[in-house]
Amino acid sequence: MKANMAEHHLVFAGTYTEPIKFGTGKILEGRGKGIYVFKWDSCRGILNFSCVNEGIANPSYLAIDKKGRFLYAVNELKQFEGLASGTLSAFEIIDQEGHLRFLNSYPTKGIDPCYVTLDPAGWHAVVANFMSGSVAVFSVNQDGSLDRMTDFVQHQGSSIDPRRQSGPHAHSAVFDPSGKYLLVSDLGIDKLVAYAFDDAKGSIAERKEMTIQLPAGSGPRYVEFHPSGAYAYVINELNSTVTTFKVQSECQWLAPIQTISTLPSEFKGESTCAHLQIEPTGRFLYASNRGHDSIAIFAINSSNGCLEHVGWVSSGGRTPRHFCIDPKGVYLLAANQDSDNIVIFRIDNLSGYLIPTGEQINVPTPVCTKFE
Repeated sequence: MKANMAEHHLVFAGTYTEPIKFGTGKILEGRGKGIYVFKWDSCRGILNFSCVNEGIANPSYLAIDKKGRFLYAVNELKQFEGLASGTLSAFEIIDQEGHLRFLNSYPTKGIDPCYVTLDPAGWHAVVANFMSGSVAVFSVNQDGSLDRMTDFVQHQGSSIDPRRQSGPHAHSAVFDPSGKYLLVSDLGIDKLVAYAFDDAKGSIAERKEMTIQLPAGSGPRYVEFHPSGAYAYVINELNSTVTTFKVQSECQWLAPIQTISTLPSEFKGESTCAHLQIEPTGRFLYASNRGHDSIAIFAINSSNGCLEHVGWVSSGGRTPRHFCIDPKGVYLLAANQDSDNIVIFRIDNLSGYLIPTGEQINVPTPVCTKFE
């Protein structure tokens, strides 16, 4: 019985439920009803619908604590109770079906929060406010509810793209493997801003000597560390590239060693990147292209961390906003925002190539998928 239960996980999908205006100027009509929940059958590679938690406004990006007890969702809004702010909401996962019990929420003091993560100990939640370019830190109570905002930092600056980079746009906040540093990818100012994290106070302080300036017009969106801790990879939304960094001693921090395109050389259309993820063995990296509507597949050189193109596969829909790899590293689930579907691929163990399984499930305007 225990072995069979271990084969099943819950998968949560955040969606847009209301119209939202992006930095591109495009207005997307959110078609979702809230946070969708599916039961994942890892033996067959199938998602089975479980429930939808309704009445949650634009729960676009999600984070789940390590024990699978609590879920946190940013409410990607431009206004909340008359304030120019979105919110962060906390929920308890109350049963094996994935039903959520609302705990509480707080304004994030910034417009369109688009990312949330928990610190390694699970006592603080960090939010990136995209449109206004700021970072907020909240303390978390033992019962999973949010306690208070413990810190807030507003980014400043701009870059060369007048439409997308007229101001700061914090897109993600990721802890390094030690948990001592927080890296905020700011698309608007082309920086990977490094903060020292004080877990006792829930405060962040920029380490300017560790902050990384990327090439103008790159638009860094998200960073992920290799399982070995020896390398880090940044996906750059605007110029459709991935930059590889070698993790050096603290005084040097991250040293760039390679930048590689996520698009085939023959592609001539418009496309922007969205997400990247490394599968559990650390041999392959995947990146999504919106416009080319594909998942780019890279092999990771074990000796130097550099990337090599393996190929591209259609995401099976339009605008692959996010994807996730199952805990066993066998399947990849691609969430296509504009075609309302999550498409399932099997990962070839030898080549890393993605093989469509023929399985997909309808989810209106999916933005983020997370395994419990």
